[in-house]
Amino acid sequence: MDTINRHPERSMLDRTQLDAVLDAAAVGTLATVVDGMPWAVPMLYARDGDRIILHGSTGAGALRQVASGAPAALCVALLDGIVVADNLFNSSANYRSAVVRGHLTALTREESADALNALSDALIPGRSAEVRGHTKKELAATLTIALPISAGGWTVKVRNAPPSEPDGDGGAWAGVVPLRTVAGAPIPAPWVDGDSPVPASVGRLAGEAAVV
Repeated sequence: MDTINRHPERSMLDRTQLDAVLDAAAVGTLATVVDGMPWAVPMLYARDGDRIILHGSTGAGALRQVASGAPAALCVALLDGIVVADNLFNSSANYRSAVVRGHLTALTREESADALNALSDALIPGRSAEVRGHTKKELAATLTIALPISAGGWTVKVRNAPPSEPDGDGGAWAGVVPLRTVAGAPIPAPWVDGDSPVPASVGRLAGEAAVV
């Protein structure tokens, strides 16, 4: 699993590089096989040390299957730039990607509360301390699962380079168009008073300039 054959020079072998890619993204695609057919769904996730936390409804049959030990893989990709070459064949993209595979386990109700807090705080740091705790009913309706990060069970691939040099006269423009995702100003829900202060966690997420 940890060997990349296509463009092996882009393979990152250090575990810290895997953590950096996983921590930079918030959505991954969980894939497995259900009744002989491929199954894949994008899901919010968070890395919690040496495991990846995901969650969904207890009524989701495919999630129950992976929670019971069916092999699965989580794929994450970040698009950092469009690489514009002097021809279409050599045009490409700068990106970071990771694949982690293994066997997920279902967490107990007691473990789920802490794991769901960790997931929330990975998306909005500090938010779990600003709101009420999980109710028993909510925990009973939520299937929280963990995918361990094990040696030999992951790959990371990164491209961060300009386009290749032209093989002709080089007359066409070439370069990189960087891409990034940024947070905008928070938009309150319709039932929230317009004078209500933005919570500290949301303000940090959006950036101080966005909430002034």
